[in-house]
This record gives sequence, structure tokens and C-alpha cells, in this order.
Amino acid sequence: MLNKHQSLVYCMVVMSAADSDMTDVELMTMQQIVSFLPVFTGYDPGDLADDAGKCAEVLLDEDGFDKALDLIRESLPVSLRETAYALAVEVAAADLHAGEEELNLLQMIRHKLDIDRLIAAGIERGARARYSVS
Repeated sequence: MLNKHQSLVYCMVVMSAADSDMTDVELMTMQQIVSFLPVFTGYDPGDLADDAGKCAEVLLDEDGFDKALDLIRESLPVSLRETAYALAVEVAAADLHAGEEELNLLQMIRHKLDIDRLIAAGIERGARARYSVS
């Protein structure tokens, strides 16, 4: 079982791996998130690479995405599920383009974490506003 910080990191890594291409921008976004957000108080940002690597190992398994999402769901407190979804959206938006794989995975995460559709739409709209360039 993961702790809450690892669960949130796993959610970001899963999102980054959706299109089989973890970009530098996505990795930098994850680093900024774990260094800045209050939910990561007590988390050593130096652990990010190790935790991300462990998640990547899970993703290599057959049905790796499902296994990782199940692990996140089992480990994450219900009170942080919306936070996890918001972090996944941040990573998806980081490179200013969310492809079909990423959008499909966001839907999987939303369902797996039981995120209400309207709450998810609000989170997504907020990210769209933050990452708009024109």
C-alpha cells in the first residue's frame, strides 16, 4: 500500500505515461507540484524520482494502468481523490496539449476515483484557464 504522497505521485506519473511519452515539461510540472503544494508537506521532493520509477514498474505489467489506478484508489484517502484528479489534469495540461490517450485516461481516473462529472469539469476548466496562451 502507498502513503498519500506516493498515491498522488503515482496519479501524476500515470497521467504522464498515458501517451507513452513522459516529457520534460511534465516531469518539471511534477517536481514543482511536490515542492509547492501544501498537500506535499512532509514529502521529500528528492523521493520523486524513486516513487515515479516504482510507478513506472507497475505500468510495465500487463494491465499496468488498471493496476496502478487500483493501487491509487486503495491507498488514497477519499478526501484527496479530487486532489489526485486535479494533479492528473495539471500534468495533462503541462505541455499545452492533451491528446486522445490522455483524455481517455482522465476519464478512467475520474471513474476509478468516483469523481463527480461536474467537479471534474470544474477542475478541467480551471486548468484550461491556467494554461491558456491566447
